[in-house]
Amino acid sequence: MAQLISGLQVQRIRANLERVREQIADARERAPARAPSGRRHEVELLAAIKYVASDDLPLLADAGIGLVGENRAQELAAKHAAHGELFEWDFIGQLQSRRVRAIVPYVRLIHSVASESALRELRRHRGQARPGLRILIEVNVAGEQGKAGVAPEQLGELVARSPVPVAGLMTMPPLAARPEDNRRWFAALRELADEHALEHLSMGTSQDYVVAVQEGATIVRIGTRLYD
Repeated sequence: MAQLISGLQVQRIRANLERVREQIADARERAPARAPSGRRHEVELLAAIKYVASDDLPLLADAGIGLVGENRAQELAAKHAAHGELFEWDFIGQLQSRRVRAIVPYVRLIHSVASESALRELRRHRGQARPGLRILIEVNVAGEQGKAGVAPEQLGELVARSPVPVAGLMTMPPLAARPEDNRRWFAALRELADEHALEHLSMGTSQDYVVAVQEGATIVRIGTRLYD
């Protein structure tokens, strides 16, 4: 069983949240303006709650967090049943096709679609989906063996066959000693999104979100940086 985070305090989460938001704002201002209007991209902060107990979720809401992401389908359903009205909900874990049915009623975005079987299940269960459901295609930009995500050259086919709107792309870059080492992978994902006229880029976690924002992230997935 996963080790849950203990000792969460509203004041600490609020202070961490403010600090992360300031860093995001600074990185966004330093990033080139890429929108057609010349306006810089907006960035959403998603709180990863895999290791946050359901009973502690109201603390996150009290601290000012409005968007959360869960990695596990069963935990998503349970946490949403208890606190669904407190947040917007995304699914950010590795997507198993057999779990699609359990996920779609609750979320606005699935960040990790990467297979034809997942698309088939989305088509099969879209009648049970929350209105406005969209997906992000997970791309293995570094070509790592055994890692989830489609190859860049397969992206167009998956987008074309999706039964629900594709909002953008997601990636998990290789483990790196320095955040700067992931810049090229974030830039590669941005270039793919531009090529396919997709809006959202879910990239960057607690370790490297500043670099991700500089390279065009529109959603960053933050966990430990909010809770430590």
